[in-house]
Amino acid sequence: MTTASPKTFLITGVSSGLGRAFAQGALDAGHRVIGTVRKPEDAAVFAALAPDRAHPLILDVTDYDAIPAAIADAESRAGSIDVLVNNAGYGHEGVMEESAMDDLQRQFAANVFGPVAMMKAVLPGMRARRSGHIVNVTSMGGFITMPGISFYCGSKFALEGISETLGKEVASFGIHVTALAPGQFRTDWAGRSMDRTPRSIPDYDAVMNPLREARLAKSGNQPGDPAKAARALLALIEAENPPTRLFLGADALALVDQKLVAMKVERDQWDALSRSTSFEA
Repeated sequence: MTTASPKTFLITGVSSGLGRAFAQGALDAGHRVIGTVRKPEDAAVFAALAPDRAHPLILDVTDYDAIPAAIADAESRAGSIDVLVNNAGYGHEGVMEESAMDDLQRQFAANVFGPVAMMKAVLPGMRARRSGHIVNVTSMGGFITMPGISFYCGSKFALEGISETLGKEVASFGIHVTALAPGQFRTDWAGRSMDRTPRSIPDYDAVMNPLREARLAKSGNQPGDPAKAARALLALIEAENPPTRLFLGADALALVDQKLVAMKVERDQWDALSRSTSFEA
């Protein structure tokens, strides 16, 4: 598959998972891809995917000070960035009361602060060119929640809010911002890639133990196909009016629909109290 108008993508976290699928899909479509990795050996593997169009960039997105120079170097080799895909990140699993503040700080460093630093680095060029598309890979966990992943959901809720707000700030410059919210995809997100806090408070056993066991058992058997997620990303990039938010997967849509119904019921139930706070004339 070859695209009529090749673009330069910057995709973070291309060594595995959805990031690798996104990069492979873009390369197969004829685009150029700057892909961030953290290890030299992963850089070599990525470059081999398409020696003339796959440009590895060794970068940890939590090293905020290194990002501007790294992106400038990558653009000098691959061209101006048309599409930023903030994909790098990870999941933290743990009961909130059992989890350390350091766990929260690391989760937000990778899932929120790093993506924001990447956006700030590419925006001046996109703004000057009056074009560009920023895709922040969030999660269905940026809208719905599940016990045991409060830090992860919190980070994705934050990135969703930042994405939606930024989209309103840059729309007049011809820049699109989309939060791409996958459901469960067949990657190692819930396996070796997940950071798990050890259990320590027995009161949470009934809630947490079955969830942890089920999540581990489902790793590698999730319903979503990463290659199809990559095709969805390419369709999103080609859309004339891309959405503010795009959920990926029937599982994500089902849980989102359930939450929307529950929100409407609760909102209506408490309508009178909500309205009771206005000043009386």
